Amino acid sequence: MAYQEGVLLRNAVLNAKATNLGAAATLKVFSGAEPANCAAADPAGLLATMNLPATPFAAASGGVMNFSGTWSTTASAGAPTNAASFRVYDSSANCAMQGNVTTDLVLNNVSIATGQTVTVTQYTLTAGNP
Repeated sequence: MAYQEGVLLRNAVLNAKATNLGAAATLKVFSGAEPANCAAADPAGLLATMNLPATPFAAASGGVMNFSGTWSTTASAGAPTNAASFRVYDSSANCAMQGNVTTDLVLNNVSIATGQTVTVTQYTLTAGNP
């Protein structure tokens, strides 16, 4: 039998992640590929930086936690460039989470140009027992 975690523990882990971000977390979207881990340098090609809501995630339920509020900003990119990766930074500017912009976090448009509104349309975290 495969290792499993109960729903209460899974919810607690997800809620702890949200708490760890603090009230001033940010999201950065890059054109470069996702690095090997959060300790690696930022990817190339910063396209947009957004300040996240003070409560960026809804409370976890059933081992799943969805983003909360509006995650949106105006792009700082030059000519239209395709987004490839993202990082979420805690209130102390430490990389807390990262992923790609096609399956992990979904944007309203991955082709980003200066002045364009960049909005997260889907971001869901799932804990344990995938």
